[in-house]
Amino acid sequence: MKPNKIWSLIGALTAACLLISCAGKGNDKVTVDEVAQIDECVYPDATNKKAPTWVCGAEVEGLAMHAVGVAETSDAGFSFMRQLAATDARTQIAQQMRVQVQNMVKSYVETTGQGDTETVDRVNSLVTKQITDETLEGSKVIRYLTSPNGTLYVLVGMDEESVRLSTADAVRNSMNDDGAAWQRIRADQAQDELAQSIANQPLN
Repeated sequence: MKPNKIWSLIGALTAACLLISCAGKGNDKVTVDEVAQIDECVYPDATNKKAPTWVCGAEVEGLAMHAVGVAETSDAGFSFMRQLAATDARTQIAQQMRVQVQNMVKSYVETTGQGDTETVDRVNSLVTKQITDETLEGSKVIRYLTSPNGTLYVLVGMDEESVRLSTADAVRNSMNDDGAAWQRIRADQAQDELAQSIANQPLN
């Protein structure tokens, strides 16, 4: 057997022995945190380059809702790209808000026993129409970053208080549009009181 083949065989045997030795220690389980560290975030448009975890949608401390907007390189300039990406992110947050508010209304009704399924569906439809990417109080650009290929990623977020304020505003505005739909749920509560009660439901 040639010397280089002998050394290759020795190396393979050594690696196998080490693998067996490590497995025998009972420490072969990987924790959730370790998996998170192993799964590195890369830019979607430059998959060979590492990116901050928020680009991949990781949770951001202090934000109750957030989204990442994207804008490709444009001749219109950086400001236009940033505005485009921020709008993209806010559109995503608006969709999250619609689902969140529907859950809050449902939770409120279940807690108080006011209203039926048909009424809840109707008022939810009214509220969600009020929530657009242009009416999200408190949403703001948190971070932005350009990838190696020139694509702009913008993180837009809302803290918990901002989510509650936007929820209350959406409820109030929907009452102004169709107060009759809210009558069964509203009972004897004043408009502001009911809006705040729904906004104070637990966030998902």
